[in-house]
Amino acid sequence: MNALEQELHYPNGDTMPQPGATILVAPGIKWIRMALPFALDHINLWLLRDELDGREGWTVVDCCIARDESRAQWELIFASQLEGLPILRVIVTHMHPDHIGLAYWLCERWTTPEHDCRLWISATDYNMARIGSMGPTGFGGDSAADFFASHGLIDPDSVAQIRARSNYFPTLVPDVPRQYRRMMDGDAIIIGGRSWACISGYGHAPEHIALYCAELKVLLGGDMMLPRISTNVSVYDQEPEANSLKHFLDSIDKFKALDEATLTLPSHGKPFTGLYKRIQQLHDHHRDRLAEVMEACAENPCSAADVLPVLFKRKLDLHQTTFAMGESIAHLHALWFDGRLTRSRGSDGVYRFTALSAQA
Repeated sequence: MNALEQELHYPNGDTMPQPGATILVAPGIKWIRMALPFALDHINLWLLRDELDGREGWTVVDCCIARDESRAQWELIFASQLEGLPILRVIVTHMHPDHIGLAYWLCERWTTPEHDCRLWISATDYNMARIGSMGPTGFGGDSAADFFASHGLIDPDSVAQIRARSNYFPTLVPDVPRQYRRMMDGDAIIIGGRSWACISGYGHAPEHIALYCAELKVLLGGDMMLPRISTNVSVYDQEPEANSLKHFLDSIDKFKALDEATLTLPSHGKPFTGLYKRIQQLHDHHRDRLAEVMEACAENPCSAADVLPVLFKRKLDLHQTTFAMGESIAHLHALWFDGRLTRSRGSDGVYRFTALSAQA
């Protein structure tokens, strides 16, 4: 456990759900943990006891990626953890593959002639997931490769691999339900007789929705509030001049209005208390990273690729490099929009950022 984690409290200690099993973390809320084949090797999913349209059952929050191993884990859950009751609806916090990948399968699996198992998600993330699941016309490929190249990632091997990843998203999200229920900031959703407030978040996903129950003092934080790692905050080719880091930091400040004793249920890591402390830790982390980027840009004009070793000290594989490039651009853009950096594009087509003080 690192020093920052020691400032938080983990009510379950190091106890975590085994495959096919759950842990009760709050009244009516079961914790599922599923494996992922990435460096970030797991995702937390949630079962909430519910009643919908007069039917007793469960609401699922987030789904895991579409692969046989994930479906098999879900089948174990269905067999042993549902207490003989059906899944009534599927809530997805945002459109990233580990969250929405099996939404289509789950909704189809639990829809009957008497009841539609509906996907609940923000409209922005629903439509982005639809675009991405359509294949080569979606994410990645030439557009992503050209975008990262314009920010200095010009290594031929990396560029070639990114160009070849045009079908990456639909391999993890082969489809999404054709119908959905829209969630918006400020909405109140009744789950199991309790009211849950929708809280929108930006910078990590187009329109991430976290859910908070004041009665239970429980936050389903999704990826907006993680205890051990900082949420990836990126700029991508679809919105090449986004100010993602500012949007993220503004979004997590919304959680300051919640009860200090809130139990946060994150998508990665362990359930924790210490929400206010974690918000401040994230602000401090990004403040320090921004200072390092500012210092680098004061010495020499920097592209996002130049800033990678400033922000990331460890060796990165290609999958991690694409996330790191997006985050590097996000930090440069935060300083650029704040008027502390200027941006210029060289004859090589690469954007570089220079500290205003270095131009004096």
